[in-house]
Amino acid sequence: MTTTAPPKPADIRRWRQYMADEQAEAAVYRDLAERRTGEERAILLALAEAEARHESHWRTLLGDNVGKPRRGDLRTRILGFLARRFGSVFVLALAQRAETRSPYATDSDATPAMAADEQVHAEVVRGLAARGRNRLSGTFRAAVFGANDGLVSNLALVMGISASGVSNSIVLATGLAGLLAGALSMGAGEYVSVRSQRELLESTTPNAEANDALPNLDVNANELALVYRARGMSEADAEAYANEVLHPSPAIDVKSSSGESLLGSPAGVANAAANEEVDEHEAVGTGLSAAVSSFCFFASGAIIPVLPYIFGLQGLAALIVAAVLVGVALLGTGAIVGILSGGPPLRRALRQLLIGYGAATVTYLLGLLFGGV
Repeated sequence: MTTTAPPKPADIRRWRQYMADEQAEAAVYRDLAERRTGEERAILLALAEAEARHESHWRTLLGDNVGKPRRGDLRTRILGFLARRFGSVFVLALAQRAETRSPYATDSDATPAMAADEQVHAEVVRGLAARGRNRLSGTFRAAVFGANDGLVSNLALVMGISASGVSNSIVLATGLAGLLAGALSMGAGEYVSVRSQRELLESTTPNAEANDALPNLDVNANELALVYRARGMSEADAEAYANEVLHPSPAIDVKSSSGESLLGSPAGVANAAANEEVDEHEAVGTGLSAAVSSFCFFASGAIIPVLPYIFGLQGLAALIVAAVLVGVALLGTGAIVGILSGGPPLRRALRQLLIGYGAATVTYLLGLLFGGV
């Protein structure tokens, strides 16, 4: 007769922590679900149920050793706080990274199904976060790039001018001029860029008024089939669908060469490509919102290197304070980009910092060079 050895104290501690983490993760998903509706809410609640199953596994292993309730790890608790307060794409991006750090794949006490669950959960959360990223991408791109450009360009400008040995008032005036010029340039450039991209997308959107011409088409020539062929249907499918449109009968399901179902009324078919373009338009954003974001965020970044001079600091002290303030801001923008992209925030933050300081160092050395001439 074999007896099961009692679990080791180290195992009990690990299992208790796993159980607490699962409870905290389930709470995060439930809190996020409270701020969602429809399909997203159902998906988040299903994730919470899966975490509850994992919690039950550890509870079963612990048996009488469950002990007092423990708190989840710090990252999960922070996620829970953010989910209760904001429920935004930032939280989903952080949750995505948390799921990818699951230790179950290398822990023999976790079942293979649990390890697989965690991998799939990361992809589920990635899909949910992608929706928010798509909504943010146009304006957010302009905001982050605008702030980063303002930080780097004006720090470089201020350090280069200051290194040349000019007076504090000239450095301040130069910094403010660089702020205004850069912000206006960024806003105007972003507006033109986004408007041009949207106009390019709109030029490919089918004209709904073309449906009015259907009753007058030459049935024998069947020009309508050319429209469907141009949108990806095979010649045979295009001919069949065009005949169905010109000689209406119950709706048929015709597959395009890409495998997409083009089903329903002529208007629905004519606007199929337009429906596909909606997401692209949303991802690009609007010209005005991108321009305003670029202007405001460039200005908010560009003002930081000037602050020490506004408050009366001079010389080396002003440069050091400006560099430190900009460094903190660059770390912040880099971390935000990392979080939203699902990448490591610290690595993205350090990358931003090194790039910004590198550019500022070059202009500072140039200022020293030309200042001594």
